[in-house]
Amino acid sequence: MSLEIILFIVLGVMGIASGFVTITSKNPVVSAMALVFHFFMLAGLYLNMHAQFMAVLQVLVYAGAIMVLVIFVIMLLNLGDEEKLKEKFSIRTFVAVLFGIVLLIQFVIIFLASSGSNVLKESNIGSVEMIGNELFTNYLFPFEAISLLLLAAIIGSVILAKRKVD
Repeated sequence: MSLEIILFIVLGVMGIASGFVTITSKNPVVSAMALVFHFFMLAGLYLNMHAQFMAVLQVLVYAGAIMVLVIFVIMLLNLGDEEKLKEKFSIRTFVAVLFGIVLLIQFVIIFLASSGSNVLKESNIGSVEMIGNELFTNYLFPFEAISLLLLAAIIGSVILAKRKVD
């Protein structure tokens, strides 16, 4: 077995374990920290697939910025009464478990049906050069449309936040 396969297995198992801890933990801070660990495992998987840009974005955007906001909100909520947070078995839980089983069956069917010949030929997929090339050639118009939309949102938020001075 090569080092890439060993890393994939280790990162995959640790990612599944951290995801399991995230959804089963009763303490919201432990759950958030497990989610941060899961984001780092995903970044490791991206690096294993030679997608350096995606790995850096995973760490900066999700593990950094988003999780700081999530932990900040958890600390502000002051979740004192845990009895109210417990959910008893209901029809929603049954439907969620049913959909999860159906999704798992679909993944198994897709995995067994694929032949493995769909391996991508390019080794630079996920690199900064490839993403920049695609972004500024094939997706230039959507990129510019999103930039104008974000500019309009920033201008709107500045106008809304501006205090009226008499």
